[in-house]
Amino acid sequence: MKRWIWLLLCCPQGWAQSPSRGIVPEEVLQARPAAATAAPVTRPKYHPVPAAGRPVAGGRQVGVTIWRLRPATGKDASPARILVQEESQTQEWIPERVSSTSRLKPGDKVRLSIESPEPGYLYVIDREQYANGERGEPYLIFPTTRTHEGNNALTAGRLIDIPGQDDRPNFFSLRRSRTDQTGEELTVLLTDKPLPEIEIGPKALRLSEAQVAEWEKKWEMAKPSVFELAGGTGQLWTRAEQMAAAGRTRVLTQEDPAPQTVYRVAVKPGEPILVKLRLRL
Repeated sequence: MKRWIWLLLCCPQGWAQSPSRGIVPEEVLQARPAAATAAPVTRPKYHPVPAAGRPVAGGRQVGVTIWRLRPATGKDASPARILVQEESQTQEWIPERVSSTSRLKPGDKVRLSIESPEPGYLYVIDREQYANGERGEPYLIFPTTRTHEGNNALTAGRLIDIPGQDDRPNFFSLRRSRTDQTGEELTVLLTDKPLPEIEIGPKALRLSEAQVAEWEKKWEMAKPSVFELAGGTGQLWTRAEQMAAAGRTRVLTQEDPAPQTVYRVAVKPGEPILVKLRLRL
């Protein structure tokens, strides 16, 4: 299968207060620049994913949105589309949001957006999972020099989309490499400084088992709490999200769409955030 991913990851004026605010994933949006309009910003609603673990009142957050592509039709009014070059022709596809608990099927075309409320450097490791509990070899699938020219820096309001919009292909295609493959284990790692032992190139980097085990021992904390955006599944890619991931000049504001899934981890400031995700087949 082609390597594909998904995640190593004050209340502004006009936002309503809530007695449960301590477990509401607001930090990702609050860190963005203020909205361009003076009108109050509608506060997005999130639901905790019960199977993910107990809600973490403190800690830090990473926002993730998984996009599944479908062919564009004449009825689609969304201005945000992704052009896919397939063999001798170019086709338009519409990215739609899916939840972190969605099951994807072989043949699906998938993209990912990641957002952090604080500055840092993003790394994503992919390993296949099999029915007998075994895992495949670990590959660093982001960063690479072919995506965003190797720039893996995150800042508030800036999206990193994987693959990049100019990559060829600019999507991940889901395929089983073995008949007993049950999913993908994706490790999202956010550090405050670049990892000095990593030398990226144009392709996914094969990592040693010992190196990955060392990172997990040092930085893997308690199970993160996970929140899903209420009513977000099925929403289409917006022009604001497209532009915020495409270049350096446009960032998301507090009035732009929120991440579909927010992961909150009980990690102190300055410590790496390591989150493991599983994409089920």
